[in-house]
Amino acid sequence: MRRERKLHKGKAKQLNDSERKTTIYDIAEEAKISASTVSLVLNGRWKKYRISKKTAERVLALAKAKGFTVNLGARGLRLSRSGLCGMIVPHYRNRFFASLAEAFEAQSRARGLCPVIVSAHREDETEREAAATLISHQVEFLFVAGVRDPTAINQLCEDANIRSINVDLPGTHAPSAISDNREAARQLTNSLLDTLGPEKALDFQFYGGHAEDNSTVERIDGVRQAYMARGLEVPDSAYLPCGYSPPEIAEAIFGHLEKRKEANPPSAVFANGITALEGMLILRNTRGVDLLSDTFIGCYDWDPFAANLRHDISFVRQDVEGLVSAGFELLDETKKGEYPTIRVPAELRLSAAALARKNDVSTTTGNQ
Repeated sequence: MRRERKLHKGKAKQLNDSERKTTIYDIAEEAKISASTVSLVLNGRWKKYRISKKTAERVLALAKAKGFTVNLGARGLRLSRSGLCGMIVPHYRNRFFASLAEAFEAQSRARGLCPVIVSAHREDETEREAAATLISHQVEFLFVAGVRDPTAINQLCEDANIRSINVDLPGTHAPSAISDNREAARQLTNSLLDTLGPEKALDFQFYGGHAEDNSTVERIDGVRQAYMARGLEVPDSAYLPCGYSPPEIAEAIFGHLEKRKEANPPSAVFANGITALEGMLILRNTRGVDLLSDTFIGCYDWDPFAANLRHDISFVRQDVEGLVSAGFELLDETKKGEYPTIRVPAELRLSAAALARKNDVSTTTGNQ
């Protein structure tokens, strides 16, 4: 019995000797380097530990010759390509960022790449950690979407010799693809002013966003341009950049309305994002203040559900496919140290009621 067991072990050992898989120790012995160096190369971390390219190439060549299974990161080092590309977004909660991520996935795959997308919740440290992790996995480039100050991430990428493209919010250390926020906001405001008429034009409020965000700054500029073209000026008190959290927006609007001298809600509201529109829904359900039914609303963003609400709401729909295409165009055509910005036009989608009013005005004007 004991002998049989020994014979069984002997046969197994003989089989392993002939078919034994190559280990990092075999490669290290032949390359005359340490096993830890081999491990760092095969795991794609040789640059970080300042292992020479010549050594890395020798390790990879030996691994291939011996049939060692090399991970994708290591193979990418040898070929200077990993096949991975990265994108950082704030979240997937609203249609814009979810659609942006989908467009990035589709266009990346069309280029034969595997996209990796991470949400960082608009938290600076999380954004940097996500970028560092993607860089460590040797992404070929990184799209940075919706990050208020992308400079730190752009710098991380530059230090790792990885291209980065800013999308939605621009930066000064990488090329940027953004919506033409100013022009679209001007058009949306004009549609509201056409509806209001001169007597109610100044009974206007702007809700949502962050005051320091480039998109919010440009949209407020667009509002002001529309008013100035008509010889009007909206007071600074009309602008309430109160963030992107719908519950917080609802409370901010409620507090703002309580301070208004007028008893009635404003005649028109510029909702800076779908989240501002969600805040108005929460306000109606929790406080009984119905801006949606009593106010003309222009929303800078689009959502199919919101678009089917039975309210007089006009929308700006951003061209997410165009933004991603512009990002890839910048990736293909700009050189290191060049940081241009492409502005992608957005589409104004008037509500059925606003469109009918516009047609009535056109008909009346044409008959005069």
